[in-house]
Amino acid sequence: LPVILVVDVAHMAQSVAALVAGFCGADPGGRVAGLILNKVGSPRHERMLRRALAPLGLPVLGAMYRQSGLAHPSRHLGLVQAREHPDLGAYLNAVADAVEAAVDLDALVGLAAELPGAGPFQRQTPPGQRIAIAGDAAFAFAYPHILDDWRAGGAEISVFSPLADETPKADADFIFLPGGYPELYAAQLANARRFSTALRTATCPIYGECGGFMVLGDGLTDKDGHRHAMLGLLRLETSFAKRKLHLGYRHLQALGGPFTGAWAAHEFHYATTLKADGAPLFKARDAEGQDLGAMGLVNGPVSGSFAHLLDPA
Repeated sequence: LPVILVVDVAHMAQSVAALVAGFCGADPGGRVAGLILNKVGSPRHERMLRRALAPLGLPVLGAMYRQSGLAHPSRHLGLVQAREHPDLGAYLNAVADAVEAAVDLDALVGLAAELPGAGPFQRQTPPGQRIAIAGDAAFAFAYPHILDDWRAGGAEISVFSPLADETPKADADFIFLPGGYPELYAAQLANARRFSTALRTATCPIYGECGGFMVLGDGLTDKDGHRHAMLGLLRLETSFAKRKLHLGYRHLQALGGPFTGAWAAHEFHYATTLKADGAPLFKARDAEGQDLGAMGLVNGPVSGSFAHLLDPA
C-alpha cells in the first residue's frame, strides 16, 4: 500500500531530504508515495524544503504552516482526549479548512490503492451478555474493535460514569473498567460512594485494565504524594509520586480470571507498583520473547492487569 509521510519540518531545511531518503530505503517492501510538510515556518522555508527534496522525485502534496490554533495539547499518555476539548467541532472544522487549503487532496486521493482482502480473523468472545463499561474522562481507553467484537457476539453494552458517581446496570453480568487517567481524578473517584458501593457488592465478574486495574486496588498515590483509597477489591497499591515508564507489546498466557488461552496485548503507563499480593492473572513475555513473569491479579470474580488486551494470539 502507498505511504504518505507527514514530516515535522520545524527545525529542518536541507536535512529533510536525508530523513525522507532514510524512510524510503529502510523498508524495501514499503512504498513512500508522497509527502506532506508540517510546521513550515515561512514561504522561504517552504522553498528551501522543496529544493532539498526535489532530487528524491517524490510529490510534495502540501505544506502546512505553523498555526498555534491548530496545535493539540498532550499529556503523559499521549494527546489530550477529544472529549476534553472545549469546542471539538470548531477545532476539527478549523483543521479541515487548513488541510483543504494547504494540501492537494485530489492528488492525495489519486495515490490511494485498493486494500487487499483480509484473511479470516478470530473475533473475541464476549465475557458476558450484559456488559457494563465505565466510560468518562477517567476511563476512556477501550479499544473500539473489542467492543465491536462483543456486540457481534450478541452482548449488550451499557456505559456508566464513575466520575458522575453512576453505577453499573443492576442486571450486568460483567463489569469492565478500561484504562484512562484515574490518577488525575483520584480524589473524585475516592468520594464516588454509589459507584464504590455498587462494585464492592457486585456478584458478577469485574475486570480492570491499566487505569481500571489501579482503581480496583487498595489505594492510588497521586503525583503530589497524596494517597487516595480505591475500591479495595485487589491487594494492590500504585503510585505516581515516582513515575516509571512501562511500554511495549506483550504476549500473555491467561492463568485465571475471565480469559483463557494466549493473548496479544500492549502495556503503556507510568505507575509504580508498591504492593501486589494475590494470584496472577497472566504469565507475560515482551515482544522479543523475554520472560516478564507474572502480570496482574485475580481475587475471586475480580481481576485486572496493566495490559490492554488486543486480540487472541
